[in-house]
Amino acid sequence: MPTQHDRKVQLTSGSPQRSATTTAFAVLRRHRGTLARATGRVVGLSGLAGLLMTAAIFALAWPVFTRMRNQRIWYHHVEDPYLHDHTDLALVAVCTLPLFLALLGTSSAALQTVCSRAVAAETQGPSQADRSPDAGPARLRPVLGVYALRALIVWPLPLLVAAAAHRLTGYQLDTEPLERGSWAYTLVAASPAAAVFAAVLVRLALTLAPAAAAAGLSPRAALHRSWSLTRTRTGSARVLALALPLAALTAAAIRLVTQLALPLRPLLRGFLEQATGNFFAAYYAAILAPVIVGILVTAAVTLPLTCTAFAALHEHLPQPRTPPRPAGERSDSTA
Repeated sequence: MPTQHDRKVQLTSGSPQRSATTTAFAVLRRHRGTLARATGRVVGLSGLAGLLMTAAIFALAWPVFTRMRNQRIWYHHVEDPYLHDHTDLALVAVCTLPLFLALLGTSSAALQTVCSRAVAAETQGPSQADRSPDAGPARLRPVLGVYALRALIVWPLPLLVAAAAHRLTGYQLDTEPLERGSWAYTLVAASPAAAVFAAVLVRLALTLAPAAAAAGLSPRAALHRSWSLTRTRTGSARVLALALPLAALTAAAIRLVTQLALPLRPLLRGFLEQATGNFFAAYYAAILAPVIVGILVTAAVTLPLTCTAFAALHEHLPQPRTPPRPAGERSDSTA
């Protein structure tokens, strides 16, 4: 199995070296059939799994919708205005959010594996490992491990800081431990934003880890490789130059598709209200429908481009130079 150094040599020993952007577009053009089929399978299966999970969550939360409906009927009977409390639904959403994040991570890992193999075939040529039917699942496991480890590294800090800041400055407090308007209150109130900013920087530093894992590294080695590649000025600048346009494209695409899918809301709300007799279940399902459509369409459009671009960048970034060891160490190791 060729090492990373051998891959860099193969990348630069043939024709004049191309940029990561050129390689990415070449992969998207030459392997469009493979990437399109993989994207269709991943997005289709993920959409089906997400739909089943959403239906199961709505079924489990049906007592909440029933209580909201009964309260609405009672308040209408006594001729009082009814403003429903969505706290229970917010709690259900927070508790089930990790399931959808895990589904999104699994889908991204599967597509990242396919895109990285396409980039490797473009830059190095097909190998025996790529032709093996077990190469896909074998490479998917470390990519999934990278997604899990990266999430554990990046997101606990901002969540803990936000929870601590809410306990100290939240409106639910009868007596506030920090005086509102003081410098301590201001610092605590601003700490979640600072923690999110730090988490985003760490996330950018570990952006290339899935591509490194798909290239054959273990999850911990892939995270270390991404960190070593992006801590240099050249690496951080190129990652940032690639991540910002892709993030803007993803945000614009999901907003555009969601807006175009807004006519689904009244249609779905009317259908579900007639089928179930529960206005609130139909109302919240109709709110989610355009968002789900926007996420699926945006994933089908932007995920292949994003995964291929970062895989190509991982292949093209120069490896950090390691300082030479003393002669005594070399002689001892050879001995």
